[in-house]
Order: sequence, then structure tokens, then C-alpha cells
Amino acid sequence: MCGILAVLGCTDNSQAKRSRVIELSRRLKHRGPDWSGLHCHGDCYLAHQRLAIVDPASGDQPLYNQDKTVVVTVNGEIYNHKELRAQLKSHTFRTGSDCEVIAHLYEEHGENFVDMLDGMFSFVLLDTRDNSFIAARDAIGITPLYIGWGLDGSVWFASEMKALSDDCERFMSFLPGHIYSSKQGALRRWYNPPWFSEQIPSSPYDPLALRKAFENAVVKRLMTDVPFGVLLSGGLDSSLVAAVASRHLADSQAAQQWGSQLHTFCIGLKGSPDLKAAREVADYLRTRHHEFYFTVQEGIDALEEVIYHIETYDVTTVRASTPMFLMSRKIKSLGVKMVISGEGSDEIFGGYLYFHKAPNKEEFHQETCRKIKALHLYDCLRANKSTSAWGVEARVPFLDKEFINIAMSIDPEWKMIRPDLGRIEKWVLRNAFDDEKNPYLPKHILYRQKEQFSDGVGYSWIDGLKDHANKQVTDAMLTNASFIYPENTPTTKEAYYYRTIFEKFFPKNSARSTVPGGPSVACSTAKAVEWDAAWSKNLDPSGRAALGVHAAAYEETPGTKAASQNNGSPQQTQGTLEKTATVA
Repeated sequence: MCGILAVLGCTDNSQAKRSRVIELSRRLKHRGPDWSGLHCHGDCYLAHQRLAIVDPASGDQPLYNQDKTVVVTVNGEIYNHKELRAQLKSHTFRTGSDCEVIAHLYEEHGENFVDMLDGMFSFVLLDTRDNSFIAARDAIGITPLYIGWGLDGSVWFASEMKALSDDCERFMSFLPGHIYSSKQGALRRWYNPPWFSEQIPSSPYDPLALRKAFENAVVKRLMTDVPFGVLLSGGLDSSLVAAVASRHLADSQAAQQWGSQLHTFCIGLKGSPDLKAAREVADYLRTRHHEFYFTVQEGIDALEEVIYHIETYDVTTVRASTPMFLMSRKIKSLGVKMVISGEGSDEIFGGYLYFHKAPNKEEFHQETCRKIKALHLYDCLRANKSTSAWGVEARVPFLDKEFINIAMSIDPEWKMIRPDLGRIEKWVLRNAFDDEKNPYLPKHILYRQKEQFSDGVGYSWIDGLKDHANKQVTDAMLTNASFIYPENTPTTKEAYYYRTIFEKFFPKNSARSTVPGGPSVACSTAKAVEWDAAWSKNLDPSGRAALGVHAAAYEETPGTKAASQNNGSPQQTQGTLEKTATVA
């Protein structure tokens, strides 16, 4: 994963401005520690910090077309670059980089080539022939991108907020699946799949087609010239990624360089659910497994650094990013530069435990659409920035364009959680890989209950965070929170604590506006909170807040339980919640 910064149309083209662009680009060096590049053309600057994954020897950026009239700085991976090169027979390529095709596709097709790209990407392209430029972000927003505006009329683009927040009067998150054209001076959506309209699909469930599409998605992501592995929590999604990768690794080009035994990585507190389950999956798949441990205090000590890197104060994201941030540092210390991860499955298949309460298939499907559209603000942001903080790239096969198209075309009746039919959450995915003759995973792993990452690393992690925040934030501070933070006001001491750290690094209104808000239970959207009246009394993003669903759900104290029984439904308040025993 790389870091890009572009400043276009600035009035100052002095040496001092060049130095300032270099200085700001260096704020992204953690994303790309392998090389730095800068292209200047008149009033335009394109800077790049490279993490070399494909063609480490010659793929330094910015990249060019044959006569260097088109310049591009890219963060990402284009998995179908060989097929695209084959279509560009009249073009001469300078490098083996997968990203070089972008300059040539633009030369051949103009601005309307972005949908031809199969991968994750954010890029800025400058056409020096007329000084026009475009910027685009991948379909789901796997790679981060921000757009900003300077007082001098300049337009800025950067992989992370920290590279433009000081110099832009206003900035915002660049929308996924969109392109910005200087000729039009506006964003427009290039990604227009059938599911985006949220119309209810009706295609029958074809388990083998779903399985094949996912296997293809994983195989694509084995494209690498550097050491790699799989993030394995022992849950369904990461276990399927590991199972498919281990089956196909021997036939990939990567195996010729790095061997055919897959490396897997897991982190947790001692005795956590994930560590136990991941070890079992690794033993079953015969991977080279690496277990990392952290303490609650080590996680708390890392919070400021984590929030600086992930650029959000969202409670769910901070909770889950911290162990991922610590794990990425350990992974990088082993010489690994790329990992494959399981993000996206829960959004596509309704895997979060609150989906048990979806009242009908229409609401179920519309919630999955809302969740996918918001991924760039949550799990995509976490996975990318937590790993990129240490120069590690995360790839996410569940967010493959073709796989999403197939998965989101299934009649959502099949995705509904139906205990009467033996269907738990993500049953359509589990069933697709339930192969009796050639099993991918042990049955009890294939049908393991959902654990959100911040829960699975050890339940005492979240409890430790809450306890720490309670010591840092007084009752009076929380009472007056609406005056200190009128926008997106924190409603818990934990949220208030993260907000104070965030504001220290990113004090501008534009920065705080990039972070989503609203009520949530067990990672739901605000709309889905309406599915159960009890949830409004227990607005916590932990999976254990899915009362009556999670095997280790929060419980009420006897007094509260009696009161809730009188009301006919479980009513809980945050202050009276306790835990049952950890899932075995």
C-alpha cells in the first residue's frame, strides 16, 4: 500500500512550495517506506511514497505513458493488469508495475476507463497536454483518499488526512466509486452496480457459483513479488480466506518465490476466543502459524498512535484497529509486506448478530446495501490504515467487484437468519463451502458464531478500554459534551476520550466531519436500531450488545431483569451490564 499526495493548480511554484509538498508527502512515508517520488509540472505536483509489492525493481512512481505527457500517482493494486496490457498492443510499457496500465488506458479511452480496472486503487492523473487532471477511488473505498481545497484555488488529493489538513481550507473523504474531473470540476459516480439502487434482487441461490466467485477473488490476490500471509482470527471469513489461499497457493507464481506453505497470523489477549480458534484452523490447514499476544495496557498505551494513523474517533473502529495495528507491527518485523484479510463478508451477507432481528427480507437487503456503502468509513478504513501504519498492505477478497455482484444478486430470503430451518448468520456462505467430500474447514469452525474482531481478541479488551476511559473522563465532562463537541456529540466516556485524542491531531471542522455518527448497536446502522426497541437502551457496538443472540451477551442485573420482564422485552442500560462467561 502506498501514499499519494497531489496539489493541482496552486499559484506558488517556488522552491519553497516544492519543499512543502515534499514535507507533507513525508507524513505518508509509513504507507510507502520503499521509495519516494515527485513530479512537478507548472502549477501541479504529484508525490508518491511507495510500498513495493509488484515489480519492486522498476515500478517506482509517479508513472507515465510512453511520451511522458500523462503522469499518474497510484495507491493500490490492479489485479487484471496483464489482461489490460494485452489489450493495449500499440503501447510501450516502461515497467512491470500493475499500475502503469492506468496511464495507457487514459491515453486510449479518455476518462471513461475506470470501470475496466479490477482492483483496489486511488489515483491522480495529470494530462500535461492541456493541464487537466482526474482522480478516482475504487468501487468500495478499500484504499483511502481525501480531497481538499486551498485558498489559492488549488485542489488537493491525499491518501490520508494528515497530508492535507494543515494546508487546505476545507477537505472531505473522497467518495468510493467516484471520479473527479477538472474539466467538469465535480465528482461523479463511475461505479453503478445493480445493488446500488437497493432494489430487492430475485436471483436463486447457487452455492457453487458463489464458491467459485470467492475462490477466483482469493486467487487474484495472490499476485505478489514479496512475502505475504493471511490474517486468521479463526472466524468464518478469515478461515475461508486461509482455506482457499492454501489450496491454490502451490499453483501461483508467488509459491515459486516464497514456497507453498501459507503463513497465517493472529493476535489476542492470552486465552482469547480468536487465538484458540485460529490455532485449530491453522493446524487443520497446516499453515505456518504465528500467534501474537498483547495486554490491555499495551493496547491502551498505543491508543494515541492508533488514532493518529486511522484518523477517526469512531468507537468501533478504534477498538478493532488497536490490536490490528499492534499485529501489523509484528508482521512487518517478520519481513512480510502483504496480508489477505476477511473484511466485507458481514456487510454482504448480514453477518452481524443484529441481523437476527431483521423484520423481513426487504429490510435485510437494504441494510446490507447501507453497510457496504459505508465500509470506507469503517472496516475498510481500519484494515487499510492499521496495516499501512507499518508499511503492510491488506487485500480483501470479499470486496472483489465480481464477487459482490454475484453475492448481492441473491434473493435475500436466502440470507435471512432462520433458526427453524437451521440457518444461522451467513448461512449461504457457510453452505457454499460445506463440502463433505473435500472439506475446506471443520464443521464447527464453518458454523462458528460471529465474533467481532474487537470482541474476539478477548472480551476484557473492551472492558479495559471502558474502565480506562472512565478514569480519564469525568461525569461533568460528559454532561457538558454537547457544548464542547456540538457536532457528533460523544454519548459515552469512551467516545469522549477518543474524541479528545482525535481533536489534538485534527482540530479542524472538516476533519471531525469525516467521521460518521449516529446510534448503533452491535455495529448496526442507525436505521437498524429501530428493529428492536430494547436496543435503544444499550447502544454499544460490541457484538455482545445483540441481546438474546450472542452466546456471551451482556446480562442484566436481577433488578433490571425484573423490570424488563414487566415491560415484555429485555431493557438494559449501559451501567448495569455484566458479562457471562467467555465463549469456549
